[in-house]
Amino acid sequence: MEVVTFGESMVLFSGDQELPLEYVHQFHKQMAGAESNVAIGLARLGHSTGWFSKLGQDAFGRYILQSVRGQGVDTSRCTYTDAAPTAVFFKERGRGGKTKVYYYRQGSAASLMTNDDLDESYLTQAKILHVTGITPALSESCFELTKHAMDVAKRNQVSIVFDPNIRWKLWDRDTAKSRLLELAARADYILPGLDEGEFLTGRPRAKEIAEFFLKLGSKAVVVKLGKDGAYYQSLTERGHVPAIPVQEIDPVGAGDGFAAGFISGLLRNDSLAMSVTRANAVGAIVVGVQGDTEGLPNEEELQAMLSGQTGYQNVQR
Repeated sequence: MEVVTFGESMVLFSGDQELPLEYVHQFHKQMAGAESNVAIGLARLGHSTGWFSKLGQDAFGRYILQSVRGQGVDTSRCTYTDAAPTAVFFKERGRGGKTKVYYYRQGSAASLMTNDDLDESYLTQAKILHVTGITPALSESCFELTKHAMDVAKRNQVSIVFDPNIRWKLWDRDTAKSRLLELAARADYILPGLDEGEFLTGRPRAKEIAEFFLKLGSKAVVVKLGKDGAYYQSLTERGHVPAIPVQEIDPVGAGDGFAAGFISGLLRNDSLAMSVTRANAVGAIVVGVQGDTEGLPNEEELQAMLSGQTGYQNVQR
């Protein structure tokens, strides 16, 4: 595998009308999860990826495994358990395109993952480990697993890409800050949103956020700015990549698409600026389609989006 990632994927039920959930009677079933979204996005761009998790020994667990595997992602290290169910969540489509999500994941199968679920030999043959801040929030054992995986990767020269991806419903602010900073100190590349970066560093500007994480030891930081694009900085360069203007249909999953595009650039040995450009383009494509994975592009579709865009602002230090 070029990239290995792990975490919880859930079954998503989306209401078929723009109504509060109590008035919705029909739902569309899909699969969603940040880490599996990234793995699928990379697979569509032609990269070999592996994703592992612990799934409930139930119909939803089988559905998730089949869905991820069907997208060309290796799932050989996934396991099942009958000790807890596969998690689900519901998406409410409000007026004006506003979206709310309701999670039913406490005590789920994935929250039972431990260090024993990591096949170290599987991880160490990869080029990149992708980690989010969601998995360590699921349980104490998942936090320990995340640290362990990052430490194994570090010892074996596997690059680590860390997306804080904060889910406030999963933990309190003090715990989130201390633990995410502990993980960030292990990462080579960090991809915070502007609000996440300000929360973790106490600094409101993208440049200040990037400098904070660089001092922690990362090689490069990319601060996602939403409609304003993205700011990137390493020890040798910094710059800004403008957003690609598109009609937004469903913003959920845009950050996962961004991560997939960025990691793809790293695997292609693109420059940091070009990797961020690819990330922006994938994110722009994803928000134009309903669903988490449905809009993830293949390389041809990505190149079509990139061909219509002008370059980026790069500042050598």
